[in-house]
Amino acid sequence: MIEILMLAPFLTGIMAFFLSRSSGRALLVLTGAFHLGLSVLIWIKRPVALFPDYFAVTPEGLLSLLVISLLFFLIAIYSTGYLKAAEIKSEHIFTGSMLIFLATMTMVTMSDHIMVMWIAIEATTLASAPLIYTHRTKASLEATWKYVLICSVGIAMALLGSVFITLAMDIGKVDALVSFSALTSVAKQLDPMWLKTGFVFIFVGYGTKMGLAPMHTWLPDAHSEAPSPASALLSGVLLNCAYLGIFKTNKIMHAAGLGDFSSTILIVFGLISIMAAATFILKQTEYKRMLAYSSVENMGIIAFGTGIGGIGAFGAIICLIHHSLIKSSLFLTSGNMLLGYGSGLIEKTGRMAKLMPKSFVAFFGGFAGISGFPPFGIFIGELFIIVGAFRTGHFFVAGIFILSLCVIFAGFANQVMKISFHDTTAEEIKITEKASMVWPQYALLLTSIVLCFWLPDSLYQTIIDAVANIGGGY
Repeated sequence: MIEILMLAPFLTGIMAFFLSRSSGRALLVLTGAFHLGLSVLIWIKRPVALFPDYFAVTPEGLLSLLVISLLFFLIAIYSTGYLKAAEIKSEHIFTGSMLIFLATMTMVTMSDHIMVMWIAIEATTLASAPLIYTHRTKASLEATWKYVLICSVGIAMALLGSVFITLAMDIGKVDALVSFSALTSVAKQLDPMWLKTGFVFIFVGYGTKMGLAPMHTWLPDAHSEAPSPASALLSGVLLNCAYLGIFKTNKIMHAAGLGDFSSTILIVFGLISIMAAATFILKQTEYKRMLAYSSVENMGIIAFGTGIGGIGAFGAIICLIHHSLIKSSLFLTSGNMLLGYGSGLIEKTGRMAKLMPKSFVAFFGGFAGISGFPPFGIFIGELFIIVGAFRTGHFFVAGIFILSLCVIFAGFANQVMKISFHDTTAEEIKITEKASMVWPQYALLLTSIVLCFWLPDSLYQTIIDAVANIGGGY
């Protein structure tokens, strides 16, 4: 069943390259619906993989899988209206690449073998690169090459880190499978020096793909040049896939008694990412790049919370889930803005509350949610992270964390007010706010609100299981 979940979107993706536009759009939605239904079934039954040495149903993988599947289904629905309005020439390449991208991301969530994980994350790069180049402009070509080049260098470092961890097995004379589950169970027998070296290389490698500063330089260009449905997947899902590689390796470090080493690295780079985002958001002139730097900030928050551990790690997973929901909603709404105003520049927008009222509700709600305001779930996640930081005596870094969040909010709010209420030369928008281009955003935001008030027991227990090795829980 697990293997079918990966294989189905890959096969339909190949088919989409040869279908008409209307057939490709229908296949996109149908595959998304099938994938979501099968993901829910896997969540309920927790089956064993056909190749258990390489794939497994893990708590952190299940969480990411369900988020990926829900997001892709809603993004696919949005894409049907977006593709009609945007009139993308190479639409068959776009739909085919989207489906293959789904297959590779699913493979990441189900990977338990350390080298299969590397292959899957590298595959996400190859599958998503054509999405960034969809518009065939000079800027999109530059963004694509930067994405491929920087992420490939990062992935090469992650490969080297994976090799170092296998050396830790050889030197420690450990006879076990090279899987995250097996390595975690025998972690105390691994050679500490090679384990530390492996973690550093894996962190830098996957951290590049995750968008952590200072390895984040590909992210603003790629997110701003890709079509909005692709940007929603890149920010809401792809970054999570890279985080999974770091998260699983961090669990090995904690099991080996080296948690302080990995936690320090996560905290430091988490803060660097948040502060870098604060610096760039203040002076942003393009709204999609502003959202991209917000993703850098949120990846920093997640890394920081994971490094704090305990209730902070629990908060990091909460932020991971809600960031995916809210940021995907914001990027979808940015697609409406780009089609409506005809420009990605903030100065070319304005009076959104009047000109695009339906999109404005989603945009302003997304801004409130991503800024950490209740009743959205990021508020709960950040609160847990701050409490965790104070509980563990990280008073100074907690202060930097809070101050940076305040600066980012101020910069973000300034730009949102300009977009929403300031005067503009545009007297009317260039698109009709169709239901299919609005209600997916509402559904994503509503899901975040519901999960803030009601966290199902199965979801809560899965999060607890995911962070158990790093002292997660209340």
